Amino acid sequence: MLGTKSLFAGLVLSVVAGSSIAEAAQPNHSCTDRTSALTHLAKKYSEAPVAIGLASNGGVVEVLTDSAGSTWSIIITMPDGMACIVASGEHWEPLQPIRTVSRI
Repeated sequence: MLGTKSLFAGLVLSVVAGSSIAEAAQPNHSCTDRTSALTHLAKKYSEAPVAIGLASNGGVVEVLTDSAGSTWSIIITMPDGMACIVASGEHWEPLQPIRTVSRI
């Protein structure tokens, strides 16, 4: 069964994967190696990964948030190890799981 954060992360990953994710992975001031990106987000915002997924272009997309839910970030790490912040914000709020009726 999917957790609340997993459901929201799935939605976010769908949106990110459907957008121009390749543009976000281009080198710019928001890109660095994954370890440095995670260290920076942990030190500055106390954020840690809460969801992860594989994008169709081979990148790994991660959603990070702090334990209080006051900040969040989405990064994509490309196969070469370059990680870019593609979105960030405040007021992370997990959603209640949507229950679907299975059809037989």
